[in-house]
Amino acid sequence: MTKPRTNGGTVDASIERRVTPRVTDDKWKTALTCIEPNKILVRGYPLDEIMGRLTFGEAIYLLLMGDVPSPAIGSVMEAILVSFIDHGATPPSTLAARNTATTGAPLRACVAAGVLGFGRYHGGDIESCMQFLDRGLDLVRRGASYKEAAGAIVEKLDPAEPIPGFGHRFHTRDPRAARLFQMALELELEGEHIQMIRAVELVVSELPAGRAQPVNIDGAIAALCGDIGIPPEIANALFLISRVPGITAHAQEERQREKPMRQIDPKDHMYDGAGQRRLPEKRR
Repeated sequence: MTKPRTNGGTVDASIERRVTPRVTDDKWKTALTCIEPNKILVRGYPLDEIMGRLTFGEAIYLLLMGDVPSPAIGSVMEAILVSFIDHGATPPSTLAARNTATTGAPLRACVAAGVLGFGRYHGGDIESCMQFLDRGLDLVRRGASYKEAAGAIVEKLDPAEPIPGFGHRFHTRDPRAARLFQMALELELEGEHIQMIRAVELVVSELPAGRAQPVNIDGAIAALCGDIGIPPEIANALFLISRVPGITAHAQEERQREKPMRQIDPKDHMYDGAGQRRLPEKRR
């Protein structure tokens, strides 16, 4: 690669780089974690001080967002992570992990295969829903009512495409979404994004049969993350983080309970675990 000289000639760019003196601050930088002898600082906080004092959800928020969350936000972070921890044997990511496990692959490879199974229609709806809600909020800021804005953004959707944050393969009422909205109300975290998705929910409920669908967990998380200031790409990452334990459990169960190299049909499975039970009184 060459570039023109000021006097009209050319000079090899690689030679010019070699003769350019190094500056003292030419190292790349990170503001996440500082590692020194006998010291680990995560966003400035000693890791050993965090241990046992912040929950896993609060520590994730600290690492991703840069500061310790309020108790209310810490509570919903924990709830968000638990809400996605597993959804049975049929999701594509779970099947990817089980199919890899049946080959005799190590557990880490099975989990990696499961994570690679996420895509636009499985694990990507949170980000698209947040963008969808933001389009409605732009209209609200220009003077439209929430109902008018909801109607406008729903009308612009392709009828052949699913409504972001709405509908589910199994649930006609997603219990996880209802619980998150309840927590947002109790913890006084409701804001314009939840107000927007509630307005969309009313508009969607008036659509013809087949299009009228309830808010799902992706929609609830999208609205809640919008109101607590978590950006869309980070909100999407929470899904990946929270589903890894479920993927790990399915891969390990496949390795322990099933024969190698079997053909896995999700329609053929049946649940044989514990029946429905309640948490201990002190944990409710």
